[in-house]
Order: sequence, then structure tokens, then C-alpha cells
Amino acid sequence: MLAILLVEDDRDVREAVLGGLRAAGHKVTALGDGVAAIERLDTTVFDVVVTDVRLPRADGLAVLRRARESSPRTEVILMTSFATVSAAVTALRSGAHDYLTKPFEVDDLVRRVASLDEKLTLQRELAEARAQLAALQASPIVGASPSIQRLLERLATVAPSDAPVLVSGESGTGKELVARRIHALSGRRSGAFVAVNCAAFPEALLEAELFGHEKGAFTGASRRRDGRFKAADHGTLLLDEIAEMPLAAQAKLLRVLQEGVVEPLGTNDSVRVDVRVVSATHRDLKKRIGEGLFREDLYYRLNGVELRIPPLRERRGDLPLLLEHFLREFSPPGVAIPDVSVATWHALAAYPFPGNVREFAHAVRHAVVLARGGSISVDHLPEDIVRVARVPEESREIRTLAAVLKDCERDHILVALTRTDGKRGRAAELLGISRKNLWEKLRAHQISDSDLDD
Repeated sequence: MLAILLVEDDRDVREAVLGGLRAAGHKVTALGDGVAAIERLDTTVFDVVVTDVRLPRADGLAVLRRARESSPRTEVILMTSFATVSAAVTALRSGAHDYLTKPFEVDDLVRRVASLDEKLTLQRELAEARAQLAALQASPIVGASPSIQRLLERLATVAPSDAPVLVSGESGTGKELVARRIHALSGRRSGAFVAVNCAAFPEALLEAELFGHEKGAFTGASRRRDGRFKAADHGTLLLDEIAEMPLAAQAKLLRVLQEGVVEPLGTNDSVRVDVRVVSATHRDLKKRIGEGLFREDLYYRLNGVELRIPPLRERRGDLPLLLEHFLREFSPPGVAIPDVSVATWHALAAYPFPGNVREFAHAVRHAVVLARGGSISVDHLPEDIVRVARVPEESREIRTLAAVLKDCERDHILVALTRTDGKRGRAAELLGISRKNLWEKLRAHQISDSDLDD
């Protein structure tokens, strides 16, 4: 069974195709215009998108592009009444899996989808085998929320390529962690991973740091240095805080990316380098372009694929998992993992964590150190969190531990059902519970098939 998004504005055609696909056992969401389809693709991962080319508000090629951006593994079949070679070539070059010319027999489409189902099933089986082999190299990125699972899926797809990657996200979300994971899953894993913070060096020294310099190239250059690009040859270079790079350095960086050579300061010699560049920023680069602070041509060179890391406030259900992870990480070897009081959990759940995962990790380490192996209480937390916890109950909203854990459980069940294409038996096995227990939890959480479509 495949999760299929059908986009067709002709009601008769839509109903005919919908009936044929559902009769074949597929789970189909049907929409009538392009904008609605694009909005749904932003929130839901489908196995297949079947879309007309001519649609109201946004055409099928726009739907195709969004499907490729939001979920690279989603396959797209286009339908059109305008059978031209150029249209077919455009669709296939844009990443479409297949192309149907109207009028067509619904059975023909169902057969093509069945063939695609076999292909995707094989891909899933291979992916599961790879996941088992990669158990010794488990992801350091902790989270079971849908947003983190989508990030990990896209990361695993992008990493084996040599495409430049732009990692965006607020401070403390783990951009360097994502960059290191990209390197670890790439063909360059045996090479060096080199990170440089573009905001940490004065403008006069950043170019020397990146591209190298000869002895005497500037005041204080007492010896020759290769630079970070040379150090990352045949590996990966992370350009952190790329938005802070001065315009002069941006121009030189663009030339390096275009030509694959660097010129150390103080010499006209060119040194060829083979480097995959991953850049990271917490700023809006398009806004920086509009302000004249960042080169547009460089932006498109760096942004081969963008990976956005969600802030912690968008994945609150991951808090219990993160808490367990950091308690284990920061507890001394041989010492039992400390208990956390209910009041402490209330305080953590109520705090907004503007510093994201980095601030959360700091809070847990702070508490573990002060608790000295005992149970963690509110007073062991950093003062900022304690201050929020001490705000009078009537002036702030605070959720119970049971409510937070219930939300976490619901999110985790949805992840399991999504991974197993809605198959309850397989989902129960993944979750380590009986089918009856899963059925009871589905009823308690009011989870229905429509929740998997949203």
C-alpha cells in the first residue's frame, strides 16, 4: 500500500482515478488545486504524487518541484492533455518518474503505480538493511518527532552526494552536529572534517585562515600556512556563520567554488583543492542579500540543498528523549543515572529554551553536577529556568508531566505508523507492544487514518 497524493481539478477525472487507486489498496489523499497540494506537501510525506500539469493557482510542475524539495524520495507521475515531446522532456528532467497523456485508462495508471510500489518496497527493504548495518554508527541527532525524522531522512539522502549543503537553524539547534553527520555518511568520511567560524576572525585574517598565506604576506605572518581549504582537501569544510563573511572574502570564496583552486596570500600560485563545502547560518541569507551584505551568486553556489533544523519549541515531544540522552552523557562513569523530580520536569517543560538543544544540554549538565549523584530537584537547574518555574501558577500556563508524556507517546506512535505505511501489526512490533495494546492507545490518543494524511 502506498500513500498517494492525487491532484486533479477535473472532478470526474479525480473521482475515477481516486476510485481506481483505492480499489488497488492504496491510501489516497485527493485535492483540486496546486496551492493546496504544495501546502499539504509541506506537512505530509507521500510515497507518490499523481498530479495534472494544468491546475488552478499553481501548476503541476510547481507541485513536482515542491515534492522533490520536501521529500526527495517521493515519486511523481504527471498527467496532461497536451502531449508534446518538450513537455515530457521538461517533466522528466525536473525529476518526474513517469508521464501520462490524457485521455488514459485508469487501469494503465494503476499498473504503473503497482510497478512503482514494487520499486519502493525494494528500496525500503534495502534501507532497512543499511540501517541495521549502520547500527554501530547510530545517529547522534536525538529525536523521534516528525520534523526531526524528516531532517534525518533528507540528511541521509543528501550526504552520499557531493552537493554543497546549507544548514540553517537558530543558534543552539545543532548545525555543526548535522554537518559532521553529513561528512560521516559521505564518501569523504576518510578525509578530514574541518570547521571554521567565519565570525571568529577579523576581516584581514579570515582570507588568510581560509586560503592560506606565505611567510611575510602581512604583519605577523612569521611562517607559511596552508589554510583551511587545503587542510580539508578530499574532505569536508564547514563554513559556520557564513552570513558574517565580509564581501571581499565572499568574492574570493566564490572563485574557489567555481574553479576549485585557492591562491594563498602573498603568492600568485594556484593550489587545486577537492573540498565539499557545508555552510551554516542562523540568519536569513535572502534578507542579507537584499541588504547588500551577501552575494546572491554565492548564495546559490552554497545552497545546493538546504537542511533546516527545527528549533526545540517546534519539537517539544522530544524533550523526554533529550533529557534521557543528556542524563546518560553527563553522569560520571559507574554512577547511576539520577532521578528527576516531577517539579523539575514541570520546570523544564515550562521553559521556552531560546538557546535550543545547546541550552537544554547545559541545563542538564548543570543539574547533574549540582545533584552529585542524587535526585535532581528544581534548585539544581540554572537560575533562568528556576525563575520561570517560580512564577505564580495563575500567571503562567504549565502542563502536567502526564500531558507532556502523552503528547510524546502520541508523536512516537505516529512515527511508527508512518514508517510502516499504517500497518498496525508492524507498528506494534516496532513499539514493543501487543496489537491489542496499540489499538487501545490509538483509541486513547484518538488517532485515525486521517491523522496519517495530515
